[in-house]
Amino acid sequence: MSAETSQDGPEQTGSHPRASFQAIPAVDLKGGRCVQLVGGRPEEEKVSLPDPVAVARRWSELGYRTLHVVDLDAALGSGDNAGLVAQVVEATDAVVQVGGGIRDDARAEALLEAGVDRIIVGTRAVEEPAWLAELAGRHPGAVVVAADIRDGLVLRRGWTRSSDLAVVSFLEGLASLPLAGALCTDVGREGRLQGMDREEVARIIAQAPHPIWISGGVSTLDDLRFLKRRGAAGAVLGMALYTGALDEKQVAEEFGG
Repeated sequence: MSAETSQDGPEQTGSHPRASFQAIPAVDLKGGRCVQLVGGRPEEEKVSLPDPVAVARRWSELGYRTLHVVDLDAALGSGDNAGLVAQVVEATDAVVQVGGGIRDDARAEALLEAGVDRIIVGTRAVEEPAWLAELAGRHPGAVVVAADIRDGLVLRRGWTRSSDLAVVSFLEGLASLPLAGALCTDVGREGRLQGMDREEVARIIAQAPHPIWISGGVSTLDDLRFLKRRGAAGAVLGMALYTGALDEKQVAEEFGG
């Protein structure tokens, strides 16, 4: 056993089959731009690029086989970037998963019909489990649940409101659904490049019934290797890639998929 592995504890793969680990660049849309926010707060915008389609195309050309697109305006109820999402799908051959404001069947169906491979649902999945079950049943393997977390509790409404749901209990309650997986974002660490809460991340991966993607604080190659060892399906990367804290080419080569 290596010193690194022994320090982190024994390798764990959770209760689901191990998925092939991937690093996934985030393409967050706000006002027609590609942005990165600190702590998920719209007023703390650190990165702003004018052409999200060009950004997505570049990630794909570097070797990232999956892209994570979030319509922040739709999530916050302040707009809609559906046209841009469709352009991203058309412009790359990457697998595209899309979240942000998917709170009704019409939006979910429209995105899937536009060629999106996976849709990510958060607020309504938390508030209306029956709706989530129906959606997942119609689209098995194409629905990801967003478990956005602050202080161990699941958030909703674009990270603006807390629920009383502990994250592991919430995920365990989804065990019977044919989901593609769950995306767990530590909102307090999002965009701050301060590292993950490794103990909490390992616990979530080990106990969750579905594949788990991790976001929030993932900022080093060692973080990515830790997640791979622990059996995560992948990590969604934002600020660390956009600011150069992570070498985009090295990450693509080792974890792009």
